[in-house]
Amino acid sequence: MFKSLLNLFFPKSCAGCHSFLLKNEIVICTTCRHEIPQTNHHKNNTNETMQKFYGKIPLEFAASLLYYHKKGIVQEMIHKLKYKGHEEIGETLGHWYSEELKNVSEFKTIDMIIPVPLHQKKFKERGYNQVTMFGKSLSIGLQIPFVDSVLVRNVYSKTQTRKNLLGRTDVIENIFDVVYSEIHHNKHFLLIDDVITTGSTLEACSRALLKIPGAKISVVSMAITHN
Repeated sequence: MFKSLLNLFFPKSCAGCHSFLLKNEIVICTTCRHEIPQTNHHKNNTNETMQKFYGKIPLEFAASLLYYHKKGIVQEMIHKLKYKGHEEIGETLGHWYSEELKNVSEFKTIDMIIPVPLHQKKFKERGYNQVTMFGKSLSIGLQIPFVDSVLVRNVYSKTQTRKNLLGRTDVIENIFDVVYSEIHHNKHFLLIDDVITTGSTLEACSRALLKIPGAKISVVSMAITHN
């Protein structure tokens, strides 16, 4: 009753176009849901996400759910998720993608879902990791444990300096590290992030995870930049 009254006086709006959501709509309206640019990467193991890491990192599988265009619906959604506290967006995207990924053979061998971590200082500033709810939703849908204690970030960087930092070969190996024991040996990790641009962040994370004996890595992101 209270929730219905709350929605009556403060109706929820679409994360894409800002129109009011109808009763059965969640996060985005039906119009945006149909217009949102999906990649269908999960149907093709030579997709653009895989190609980002070709010759750099040995991946079992890689895919992104959506295409990210400047001033597009996906950019608006990710901005709200990352900077406005709308974690329900990540949760919804994780639910959508888990339904698609259930049928991908490579996912039958994944042991843990690992999020790209924030530095502790950045986590305190933001109050949450924007990929956590995405990962937890994938975890529920795929029946794979979500573990956020294995991969850690050693270097703090402001958003505007992140590209320069990741572009420097003398520090890229030290940005991330792993905390592991024998139970993590010979495991297949699913590394997740919000948006893939150059792929440098996920490459650095993967190199850290590969310090674990016998580690195998797959990658999934909410979106990938697209020209």
